[in-house]
Amino acid sequence: MNRQFFGSVLAGVGLAAAAVGPAAAHHSFGAEYDGQKVVTLTGVVTKVEWTNPHCHFYIDVTDEKGGVVNWKFEGYGIGPLYRNGWKRDVTIKPGDRVTATGYRARDGGPWAHSREVIVAGGQKMLFGPPPGTGDGGAIPAVEVR
Repeated sequence: MNRQFFGSVLAGVGLAAAAVGPAAAHHSFGAEYDGQKVVTLTGVVTKVEWTNPHCHFYIDVTDEKGGVVNWKFEGYGIGPLYRNGWKRDVTIKPGDRVTATGYRARDGGPWAHSREVIVAGGQKMLFGPPPGTGDGGAIPAVEVR
């Protein structure tokens, strides 16, 4: 009986730990990004990560001194991106030149929470919500021009 009870407790602890892992990885917009610091950058896509709870893309941006900085942009998860018209390995892919607008990281590093991306064909696409809305991506929270 003790062995069976111990096994059940151990299994329960394992399941609880597995459930906490992904939740702990998620964060609030305000903890990471500054909604008052808008950044717009143009560069070449180096990598696209289709993951949940957030997708990411990376672009090489040439700075004013001629150096190249790789910027990371975070946005919606896979479901909201599909609802907003994104297609994996089609809408953006490594080698494409894009312009991304988003909200800069609070620590000043080369990463931001993306809002809008102008893709290679010139189409404006939403990649993430505006700050503070909690928008899940079903429809744009604001009109993008």
